[in-house]
Amino acid sequence: MAENKTAPHSFVKDGVYYFVRRVPKDLLHHYTSPKISFSLRTRSASVATSRALRAAQRLDEHWYFLRINDCDLPGKHMLRLAQNTNAVPAMMAMPAATAETVKLSEAVGIYLRLKGQGRPVTFHRAAERSCGYVIDVCGDKDITAYTKADANAFRDDLIKRGLAGSSMTRVFGTVRSVINFAAAEIGIDITNPFGRVYYDRNAGVEDREPLPLDVIRALQSECRKLDDDLRWLVALVSDTGMRLAEAAGLLREDLKLHDPIPHVVVREHPWRRLKTAGSNRKVPLVGAALWAAQRVHDSVKDSEFAFPRYNKGDQTNANSASAALNKWMKPYVSEKGTMHSFRHSMRDRLRAVECPADIVDQIGGWQTEGVGHSYGKGYPLDVLAKWMGAAA
Repeated sequence: MAENKTAPHSFVKDGVYYFVRRVPKDLLHHYTSPKISFSLRTRSASVATSRALRAAQRLDEHWYFLRINDCDLPGKHMLRLAQNTNAVPAMMAMPAATAETVKLSEAVGIYLRLKGQGRPVTFHRAAERSCGYVIDVCGDKDITAYTKADANAFRDDLIKRGLAGSSMTRVFGTVRSVINFAAAEIGIDITNPFGRVYYDRNAGVEDREPLPLDVIRALQSECRKLDDDLRWLVALVSDTGMRLAEAAGLLREDLKLHDPIPHVVVREHPWRRLKTAGSNRKVPLVGAALWAAQRVHDSVKDSEFAFPRYNKGDQTNANSASAALNKWMKPYVSEKGTMHSFRHSMRDRLRAVECPADIVDQIGGWQTEGVGHSYGKGYPLDVLAKWMGAAA
């Protein structure tokens, strides 16, 4: 038996990988052994890595659940318990005329049980975390008992925590959604006190800085020189304006290189959801993006993913991609320049060639204002390709 250095939480015995993890000391009383070990049923290091990471993640979730049953933790930790026990409040079975209500922790359970089906773990954590903050500050009250004073105290606490205005907007939006959804489900009308709370939406928000065209060209040149999967990802984003997570979660088959107009299909996958419904789109491949797609097609043979490095678990690891690529770009860009800057630059590049705004929105997957824009299928690929070519 030899300890394995490549696949995490594993060792090799007779060529087969085994998972191994020590039980945390505070949870030993739940187990008959201080160590968990079982066969991963593979001799492949890459397969073992994927299976070991999934097993470790499931264990972490289970241990978290055990701890919230063992300990009297702060209010926000009641939320996952309310959801995992599948506890349906008794009042939900009663007629709406009784005007029964639910506590906020129960409201989160209702919200996630009904709206959380098939949603990523980040959706669940956002609801748990945001409403947990409310419980910590204002208590776990009936949703009809919260007042404007509670909402203002909650705002003040978020400011003390140092949250930026954009983050506060997301938190308040989640809390409002949970309360409104639960109220509608049990048939009561309330005025949500967490609506119309004043705070500086722009506080702590840094402007995204587009990259100048000469900087983009220099980065693309470096990508061609280094010619590896990280640089293919940079080049693909640089001349498509895709979000980094959209590009990192692509399948090889999403790169349509043999069509009359080479393009990438941006669509939702179980391992990587899209930000909005309008993010589903086709983007012509031109310039460095076309080169990158061709390199992926020619070089990636043993995976269905275009970028296997960031798709080893159940979700695309876009945060890891962002950290690695922003670090590599740092010597070439200004202090505020990041991978996301390519997206802002693409909008400016399309403006520079006088591309119509609704075509810009379709290429980038941005929401176009107005009811009329929701009709029809949008511009054909050849029209998009004309403007992308001009920008590139």
